[in-house]
Amino acid sequence: MEIRFQTKEESNKQQQEDFLKLSKTERFYSFLRLSERISRFPVKSKVDKNKDNFVIVIKSQ
Repeated sequence: MEIRFQTKEESNKQQQEDFLKLSKTERFYSFLRLSERISRFPVKSKVDKNKDNFVIVIKSQ
């Protein structure tokens, strides 16, 4: 394991260069792996209680 201290711009440039060194097939599989990991990332999602309900709102003045 290697620890490097660099700016965000340097890090992004290095990641881009490393990605571009991959073959087209490797890039595609890398994209699929990333997509799978993102789909498992925990998120707080609100459940819409009224999603499948018909709601009538009457506003009185």
